Parts: sequence; C-alpha cells; structure tokens
Amino acid sequence: MNRAELADFLRRGRARLDPTDVGLAPGARRRTPGLRREEVASLAGMSVDYYTRLEQCRGPRPSRQMLTALARALRLTDDERDHLFHLAGEEPPRRETASAHVRPGLLLVLDRLHDAPALVVTDCGQVLAQNALSRALSGDALARPARERNLVRRFFLDPAGRGLFPPEDMPDHARQHVANLRAVAAARPDDPEPAALVAELRAASEEFARLWDEHEVAVRRGATKRFRHPVVGLLELDCEVLLTDDHRHHLVLHTARPGTESYERLQLLRVVGLQDMTPQGAAG
Repeated sequence: MNRAELADFLRRGRARLDPTDVGLAPGARRRTPGLRREEVASLAGMSVDYYTRLEQCRGPRPSRQMLTALARALRLTDDERDHLFHLAGEEPPRRETASAHVRPGLLLVLDRLHDAPALVVTDCGQVLAQNALSRALSGDALARPARERNLVRRFFLDPAGRGLFPPEDMPDHARQHVANLRAVAAARPDDPEPAALVAELRAASEEFARLWDEHEVAVRRGATKRFRHPVVGLLELDCEVLLTDDHRHHLVLHTARPGTESYERLQLLRVVGLQDMTPQGAAG
C-alpha cells in the first residue's frame, strides 16, 4: 500500500469536486475549493476520522468494499477507480464482470432526480446507488450488508423483502426476477456471479427452483409497479429501466402520472423524506 500516493490522490479527487457535482447544496462560500472531508466520508459511508487518517497517511489499508465506496463518492472514472485500488495494494475488479463501480455520469443523473425514486443496480440485481426518494420509498439498501443488497436474493430468501409489494403482485414479481436472471446467466456463462446466485437460490427456495425449471426468459424493462408504503399508502408507479452501453448497470426510475392519487402520495413522500421511514422491503 502506497500511503503517500493514496493520500495525495484522495485529496486531489476531493478538491476537484463541487458540492453540486454530488447532489449536495452549494451552501456558504468555501475558503478552499472542493468537498469537505466530512462530505466525502458521508458519501462513502465511513467515519470522518477514518477518512481523515487516510488523507494524512495514517489510515489502515482500506477494504475492497471501502475502496469501491470511495471511488463512488469521488465520482472516479473506471481508470481512476483501478488506480485507487492499485495504490491501496489491491487488484481492481475484473471488467468482464458487472462492476460495483458506477460511472460518474450515471451518478450525476441520479443526483439530479429529486422528484422521482431512482436507483442503480447491476444486471444481477445488486443495488449500487439510490437517491433520497428511493430510500424513502423502499429503505436504504446500502445500509445493509453487501450480501443483502441483492434484490433477487432478498425477494426469495428474506420475508421482509416482499413487504413492499401487495401480496397479489408477488407471482408476477417472482417470474420477472427469475426470467431476467436466466437471461443474464446465459449471456455471461463464464462469470461466476450469476451462476453462484442461481445455485444458491435453487437450493434455498422451492419457488425459485420451480420457476427456474420453467425456463422463462425476459430482460428487465419498463413496467407498472405497485408499492406499499407504511406512511403514504399504496403507490402505483411507472418503472423505466435505462441500460448502460454494456447492459451491466441499470438505472431504474419510478414515476407517477400527474393528476393521480399516486402522484399526490409521491409528492407527500418527497416532503416527508426519510423522517420516520421504516420500510424494510427490497429496494426496487
């Protein structure tokens, strides 16, 4: 681990960002350019003390998960992300897999969506980023352990993962999850991630195994979804899925049609925000 180079790279990455680049309010005039240390730490989900020690060449070697969070917080490109990993003495994630690194441009779009719940997921259903309204709608996926951030695993293996949707909608959601995962697994036969997820779910969920054996295939695209929220009630939202050029990352956007009751409830949710929000369902 090259602590001096890592510290310099982090400081320079922080200095080049404006608060508006990461979805923060500009606030009062700043004496120095860039984000504050506490802002980077908050975006990366780490303590200010830990991040400060990294910038001062005193920090311990960051985990791969922490490096991924730092790359996302600093809006690093793929090449810059790889450099960050190298400085920390880690091998960068393989690019032939669905990387957990979200490109800066996609995060910028997510930050600009203030009135619609939106999240970024991999093609296997791993939640990588959410905006504030998505967290208010379906809970903070990134606050859970990495293993529990996968929408498909959570839907089939965690009873709380279904609490977000009306019971009568469960069969359609289950089929959509399985059909999409089958398409992903076939498209990436040499990638261990989808294969391992399929093997785990077939062994642990009779419902998944039954649906898998039916061999339905359908890539996840737009649909209409109904969400049950403990404060604002039932919302019927249009779901659009935008793909990156390699189809590995999906920007999932939920909107309500103006003039509907769901639109009014979504506006209420935006006002209430994360206050007293305790939904434990799967994000998405």
